Amino acid sequence: MPAVTRRDYTGPEDLRAMQSLAQRIWSRSSSVHVGDLAWQRFQHVGREAEWPTVLWEAGPEVVAWGWVSLPGGLALLVDPARPELASEVLGWFEDTATAAAELTVTVLDAEKHVIAALEQSGYALPESSVHQSYMSRLLEDLPVPVVTGGFTVRPVGADDLARRVAVHRAVWHPSRVTEPSYRNVMGAWPYRDRLDWVVEAPDGRFAAQCLIWLDDRNAVGELEPVGTLPEFRRLGLARAVCRAARGA
Repeated sequence: MPAVTRRDYTGPEDLRAMQSLAQRIWSRSSSVHVGDLAWQRFQHVGREAEWPTVLWEAGPEVVAWGWVSLPGGLALLVDPARPELASEVLGWFEDTATAAAELTVTVLDAEKHVIAALEQSGYALPESSVHQSYMSRLLEDLPVPVVTGGFTVRPVGADDLARRVAVHRAVWHPSRVTEPSYRNVMGAWPYRDRLDWVVEAPDGRFAAQCLIWLDDRNAVGELEPVGTLPEFRRLGLARAVCRAARGA
């Protein structure tokens, strides 16, 4: 078994290497999809100094990585075949974080090897821990997307950047997404414009949006992010745009 080495993140090529680990070990017990990494790294610009990131490699393969959001948050991915690396990532995190008090780590409850390392290092679930539902479905017998009242569902086009950013910023206010940062998203692997969909309102605004990231190797798509402008909610637009994008 090749020896493991550690190195700092140096740029987008290393993000692709981090995605290779996410893709190689993906299962329904995985907390990270390749789209998560592309979206989270590129949706903002100018934050690199806030995000110390380190990769652990065995030969040509990335076998673990840690991504700190200063002052004290950690996202990590560790190959289940290398469970001992979880403790190494946590040790690096504790040396890197600048938080004066509580450190937080994001982990899926199915990542038993990471949870074991966390417990061994003295971490515990907070009383008000954040819970999310992990939901999936097959792309069989998809209902036809339906919108009424003059709305149109379509993929983004070459001239849609400003409106695409505007709907995201309004839905996720306050948002740090900008036109330059969204261009970076659109240039990241595995972004595909045919999987970036919007609902256009009769007045020309984008009323809802859905971006799908496709992992071809595992035949798994992720919807990230999805949203509707407040004034257009409860009209079924998010449901329609997700159905349209999934059928693309």
